[in-house]
Amino acid sequence: MQRLYEAQAYDTGQWPDSHWARTAPPLLPCPPLTGHEKAEVAIIGAGYAGLNAALELAERFDTRAMVLDAGQPGWGASGRNGGFACAGGTKLNDAAIARRCGADGLAAFHDFQNAAIARVADNLHRYGIDADRGPEGELLLAHSARAWARMQREAPAAQLRDRDALRREGLFAPGFHGGVLQPQGFPLHPLKYARGLAQAALNAGVRICGDSPVTGLARAGHGWRLTTPQGQLDARRVLVATNGYSADDLPPWLRGRYMPALSCIMVTRPLSTQEQAAQGWTGQVMAYDSRHLLHYFRLLPCGRFLFGMRGGLSADPVRLRVLEAEARRHFERLFPAWAHVETESRWSGLVCLTGSLAPFCAEVPGAPGLFAALGWHGNGVAPASEGGRRIAAAMAGQPNPAPALMQMVPRRFPLPRLRRLWLRLAYAGLALRDGPVRAAPAPAQGGRKA
Repeated sequence: MQRLYEAQAYDTGQWPDSHWARTAPPLLPCPPLTGHEKAEVAIIGAGYAGLNAALELAERFDTRAMVLDAGQPGWGASGRNGGFACAGGTKLNDAAIARRCGADGLAAFHDFQNAAIARVADNLHRYGIDADRGPEGELLLAHSARAWARMQREAPAAQLRDRDALRREGLFAPGFHGGVLQPQGFPLHPLKYARGLAQAALNAGVRICGDSPVTGLARAGHGWRLTTPQGQLDARRVLVATNGYSADDLPPWLRGRYMPALSCIMVTRPLSTQEQAAQGWTGQVMAYDSRHLLHYFRLLPCGRFLFGMRGGLSADPVRLRVLEAEARRHFERLFPAWAHVETESRWSGLVCLTGSLAPFCAEVPGAPGLFAALGWHGNGVAPASEGGRRIAAAMAGQPNPAPALMQMVPRRFPLPRLRRLWLRLAYAGLALRDGPVRAAPAPAQGGRKA
């Protein structure tokens, strides 16, 4: 397979040393595909999108898909993200979406985002998944005075939080000028959620074949033939739901249309109540900042603190350690009262951008029966869950219910082989725009507090 990063990024023989892997209940290993089999629907990828598609097909359309995964369910991004079930999935702002799809298309995408959060909540309830669901809301923090001024112009007054309000609500760090507390979304344990979906799919009669990387995908009669190291599967319809762990030749149409990007996460040891109070961060609301190369963080129910950031360019272990050290430096600058607190676990994973900066959730052009649902732009817990449900309806012969934005074919990146170079240049430019990571200055005595 033709992939963009070093082999270590795709080594399914090893689970990341993550807080999630340490604390999630085990799922019985799913055996690999062996021999030559047939199915009505094949799904590549046992993550949020693939498992939700399989559940929708089984429950609503009485179709039992076969799900193939290179590792085990949740091994990829679905089991190693920050656990933010919130709006997102695109790097486009509302004005850009409206230019592409019109006002109705923008409204449809907003409706999709709200439905995506509700979908995760419904999945937790319907399947009895205990995924450590946290409080409602998501906090966007201003990393600069300019960002805070923009928030004050654009956000509803009821959602604005100045520094005093943040301190009162237990969501204070000196590196931020203020924030917007949006009411939608909630945090969860992402691997508990992924494994809960996998168990629900197995209970619904879905067959999941783990340790079955698809190495070949080709037309075969009126359908498709999928080849794995130990078997073959013929299916009339196929869904590619591999997101950042995709390959340029699976199918070749995908070549250059997506951009995997590395994100890294660290989790501290448990913080005492005194340590939490010393920093001023005692709430469990999920949060992120206004940087282009954003940081995202939250206090976990167990008292540990999760901190993640973007910016990785290589899966080489030595370079990953450099990225992890940089993340630690950023953490200490933003949360200086915790500079002495040890890191208990750290890991990385691939998020997925597309050439059009929006997800794709539709049939692949010129390939009848081949569908794709991917490109969640580092925010896939909710959008991938709802996207999987909607693409299942399209695969069952219904009109595609995905928003128009998500049915637009992603453009190819220019000179696709140089995508990592473009990413390096983009990161350098965004870092200059963001400025240094440092604490915000204290307001002048008697002046207006931010």
